[in-house]
Amino acid sequence: MEAVNLRNVGHSIPKIDGLSIATGKPAYTEDLAMPHALVLKILRSPHAFAKIISIDTSKAERVEGVECILTYKDVPKVRFTLAGQSYPEPSPYDRMILEGVVRYVGDEVAIIAAVDEKTALKAMKLINVEYEVLEPVLDFEKAIGHPSVVHFEEDLTCNFDIGLHKEQNIVSSHEQAVGDVEKVLKDCEFVVEDVYYPQAQAHAMMETYRSFTYQDYMGRLVVVSSTQVPFHIKRQLARALQIPATKIRVIKPRIGGGFGGKQTGAGDVFAALVTLRTGKPAMIIYDRQETFSCTTSRHAMRIKVRLGADADGFIRAIDLEVLSDTGAYGEHASTVLSCVGEYTLPLYNKTKAVRIRGNAVYTNKMPAGAFRGYGATQGTFALESAVNKLAERLAIDPTEVRLKNISQKGETFLTGHGVQLGSTALDRCIKKGREMIGWKEKFPRQTLSGTKVRGVGMAITMQGSGIANIGTASAEIRLTDDGNFALLIGATDMGTGCDTILSQIAAEVLEVPLDKIYVSAGDTDTSPFDPGSYASSTTYLAGTAVLKAAEELKGKILDQGAKFLGASKENVIFEELSVRRIDGEGEISLAKIAEQTILGMGNLQLAAMATHGSQISPPPYVAGFAEVEVDVETGKVDLIDYVAVVDCGTMINPNLARIQAEGGIVQGIGMALFEEVRYSNLGKMETNTFMQYKIPCRQDVGNVRIAFEESYEPSGPFGAKSIGEVVANTPPPAIVNAVYNAVGVQVHHLPVTAEKVFLEMLKQQ
Repeated sequence: MEAVNLRNVGHSIPKIDGLSIATGKPAYTEDLAMPHALVLKILRSPHAFAKIISIDTSKAERVEGVECILTYKDVPKVRFTLAGQSYPEPSPYDRMILEGVVRYVGDEVAIIAAVDEKTALKAMKLINVEYEVLEPVLDFEKAIGHPSVVHFEEDLTCNFDIGLHKEQNIVSSHEQAVGDVEKVLKDCEFVVEDVYYPQAQAHAMMETYRSFTYQDYMGRLVVVSSTQVPFHIKRQLARALQIPATKIRVIKPRIGGGFGGKQTGAGDVFAALVTLRTGKPAMIIYDRQETFSCTTSRHAMRIKVRLGADADGFIRAIDLEVLSDTGAYGEHASTVLSCVGEYTLPLYNKTKAVRIRGNAVYTNKMPAGAFRGYGATQGTFALESAVNKLAERLAIDPTEVRLKNISQKGETFLTGHGVQLGSTALDRCIKKGREMIGWKEKFPRQTLSGTKVRGVGMAITMQGSGIANIGTASAEIRLTDDGNFALLIGATDMGTGCDTILSQIAAEVLEVPLDKIYVSAGDTDTSPFDPGSYASSTTYLAGTAVLKAAEELKGKILDQGAKFLGASKENVIFEELSVRRIDGEGEISLAKIAEQTILGMGNLQLAAMATHGSQISPPPYVAGFAEVEVDVETGKVDLIDYVAVVDCGTMINPNLARIQAEGGIVQGIGMALFEEVRYSNLGKMETNTFMQYKIPCRQDVGNVRIAFEESYEPSGPFGAKSIGEVVANTPPPAIVNAVYNAVGVQVHHLPVTAEKVFLEMLKQQ
């Protein structure tokens, strides 16, 4: 169904929860916690790698107000993963709730539960721990074959063969190849190769990680959590706590940002364990330092790229060699690694051979995990930087190189298993973007004065829409007794507005005003199963499930209305909240149908449920263009203008799409210019507050401009594809390219700092 002349879809309808959140209505996890809940604090390791020789909690337990203190001796001895992924998870089961080995500075040693925070912190200081300190693995480029083995335990398991060789500190190995890369490269007239280092990045969401737990009157464990993946959290807890999943209920309230971080569990299992041990409500809130240093980050990587092109500028070979730092535990290690190639190799489809090879390795640093872009961000930085280098070698405008090599609708690419590309407007995105930035006038550089030079740079990117053949989503819609509609979804709105977007889809199909739709979401007891908000799946998968359910319910309403009117279904229409006979001989309102089916006539409530999965993952695209100004005396880089032109298929809600795009671009700018996770020589994170870890403010991002070139994706709801992740990917390569075009400095290690630029300029003198 195309989005043409529609009443709800395609319109910038305000978020249905926007006013309540803006006016401070209780909506978040902490708002909903019982005031008498126990307060939890975690004693964390001061060492990057150590064995616990002894732990004495006797003094701490005598502090008045301390309810319990739990150590590795008090928890189930079963390994699990905190990765929020569909079962069976591809991430290794390599962690316990608490263990006698700590693997990074910040790893959990003991759980303290007390009547208030002051008491818990007082007791924490009285716990005496003796460690045997081991040599840590801190440099991920030296992890393979390092004398220290991060995971030496024998009971580490994995559901799949992901190339795990823990004795070599390799958590996952990946290789995908089509064609003979070496032969094609040898035959190419132009070959470029380089090495790039996309860095770790903190999610820096407004609301830190938190979880509130209690037991209901039937003794079931109830977990209220700021999470993107309530159903996955339920499964994690069942395994970790060794209790049936049916005895657990997870509720997701409003979320103050996630960006992939909350696709990994954090804190839920500690609060849940305390509640099960004490029978009392418990609340854990990570402070900002814990959020920075004791959760997850983006995977830092080293990516070696080789590109080959013929004399006509057609890219014939792409070769990626990846080393990924997964930190102390392997959440998302194998899937992020594979996505580096999955969302880059298909960008250019004139290739004859493509390959990605790589390893994800354990180190004694905070674990890496899911982060907006999920491997595509790192891969795009490396590949697009290399394509810009190739364009210079070819002496062809970078925009023209891309227009010559990108996929067109109906074409296939080497890694696409023969699936035709159903939609793309990437060519239009490139053309509009270069026009908006003034590319032809500004490329490659403009000298403003003796000290200021401006340069422009560009990059393109793609992502997916859901996970093909794995991701599914379900939705249920009910006609309520007052003639309105209850939309039950498991999809998780983390500020993205998906509750609004899915309501718009339902309202459009049912031909009713948006205010007739009431949303109930994110409760594992009442919501139909949904894996959660990740993998750019919500609008595409959950939206299609809502569309299917709404179409089925609409059919049932017409059937029931026809019966009440004594007509066949073919002789009635749904119009203006009523079912009417085509011949004009009668009508019955939606409210009356509801009343009679639910309350008066002994019929079943009209409802429909649908589940949707997809065999394909249609890519959204972005063309990104950056203009920077470099001070040649200091190396300081200022972003003057950033243009992103997006193809996300049909925009269900243009304003929400624009906000997603702006937010993603700013995160990409942060990765390019400001954000850096640094560790001391002993493995302690040094950038664990906003004083040390710099994210861009409004003044830092210059002029960010978003435009859209809509395509129509036939497999998506009303032609929609995803947008949430793809928008974060282009700033790093585009900005690095702009700096190079301005002053001839190619930065390989992100972020681009004044020091790096200045020192490289000195080398040129």
